[in-house]
Amino acid sequence: MRPRASWLARRLRLSSLRIRMVAVFAVVALAAAASSSGIAYWLNRDAVLKRTQDNTLADFRSSLDRTFTAMPLNPSCDELKRAARVVASTGLRYDVLLTTPDCSYSTSGEFTPSTVPAALQEQVGKPCGHCTADPGQYHLFWQRVSLDGLPYLVGGTKVLPNGPTAYMFKSLDDERRDMDSLAWSLGIATLLALVGAALLAQAAAATVLRPVARLAEAARQLGEGNLATRLEVTGQDELAELSRTFNHTAAALEEQVDELSAREHASRRFVADMSHELRTPLTAMTAVTDILEDEADTLDPMIEPAVRLVVSETRRLTELVENLMEVTRFDAGTAKVVVDEVDITDLITSTIDARAWLDAVEVDAERGLLVRVDPRRIDVVLANLIGNALKHGGSPVRVRAYEEAGSDGDWLVVEVADGGPGIPEDVLPHVFDRFFKADASRRRSEGSGLGLSIAMENARIHGGTISAANAQDGVGAVFTLRLPKTPPAEGSTQQ
Repeated sequence: MRPRASWLARRLRLSSLRIRMVAVFAVVALAAAASSSGIAYWLNRDAVLKRTQDNTLADFRSSLDRTFTAMPLNPSCDELKRAARVVASTGLRYDVLLTTPDCSYSTSGEFTPSTVPAALQEQVGKPCGHCTADPGQYHLFWQRVSLDGLPYLVGGTKVLPNGPTAYMFKSLDDERRDMDSLAWSLGIATLLALVGAALLAQAAAATVLRPVARLAEAARQLGEGNLATRLEVTGQDELAELSRTFNHTAAALEEQVDELSAREHASRRFVADMSHELRTPLTAMTAVTDILEDEADTLDPMIEPAVRLVVSETRRLTELVENLMEVTRFDAGTAKVVVDEVDITDLITSTIDARAWLDAVEVDAERGLLVRVDPRRIDVVLANLIGNALKHGGSPVRVRAYEEAGSDGDWLVVEVADGGPGIPEDVLPHVFDRFFKADASRRRSEGSGLGLSIAMENARIHGGTISAANAQDGVGAVFTLRLPKTPPAEGSTQQ
């Protein structure tokens, strides 16, 4: 489940980076397209409106000049109507409003003097104050306004100082529709640019992230121990240089690991060979020390302590050699498990009885707790745990066995508790380390420091484990052996 979770996490991280790249491309493309479209829209809008405005105002002025040249200074209402129709008869389609103090006329009938913006009326009614050639002349003024929701260009001028005032109303609705159409076109172009940028970003992200994904996968394989992992290097860019660096690093790591493995193998081989070579002289020494031990009571009292010391140290050396050979089997992966169905209570009792611990150990275990284990190896485990409790803990030593059901199957649990002072908190994490002794001042005390580590390896080879903790009531330490009810197959070896 964990590899799938880690794979999903890697995919999410890559996807997050991909999303960020796409988002950056999209934002840049959107900003560029929106800016370009906005500038193009406003430039075209001003150009269209200015062209329409200039053409209409020029036509209106020219038509006014032609029409009112032959008209009297004070035209009648009928003459004013005819003049308005003539001025509006050009092809630019605008309405004309002519007004005098006596009457006003609109060619379409839709406009009146009140329709004209007040600001425009004020400007139109003022003569030119800065004109040198003709100080009394009037100018043509214009304004873009919205009338009944429709855009209009309104222009106005006084024809003569005492003559009528002329206004022109040009609808800009066609131009507005053209601008709306242009806005839609630019909006669609912006959207297409955004989609194109997203596709381009996706392609760019795939180009960049594909090597990154390969690098992540290669790093994962390298972390799992596949030191032969290498990346295919193509190109001369930064990612290619990163791949080359990874390959060089992996090669150097593989070389160092091979060298360390060779050294470790040589060390294991040396220990195994040394232990094997020591067994022959130790066998002879053990035979001699057995004889000396039998005759120790008849020896000179001055010699007896030396003889007993030789016997003790010879047995200690023999045990150390046997432990070293067992450790090398575990390290080499050649330790075998020969399983048999046993009653754990009988196995505990036989372990205690064989070492004459019956009077010092309390057993709390029901008969019928059957489990398939290697009896020889579990005997070693129990002997180490119980012996360690008797030696370093103190009475009373209690051994309790029971079955436990869990989500990962049924387990057989054996607890070994003592009545000693417990294990210091700084020592607990190291009690199963090889050659570890809690009391640094007693390095030559009885025992090699390998017993608990060998017990742990024997538990692991059965698919179980051993844990160490202090009792909850603060009195003594508790070692807990957990073994699965379903053991490894007979003849299996430690991996």
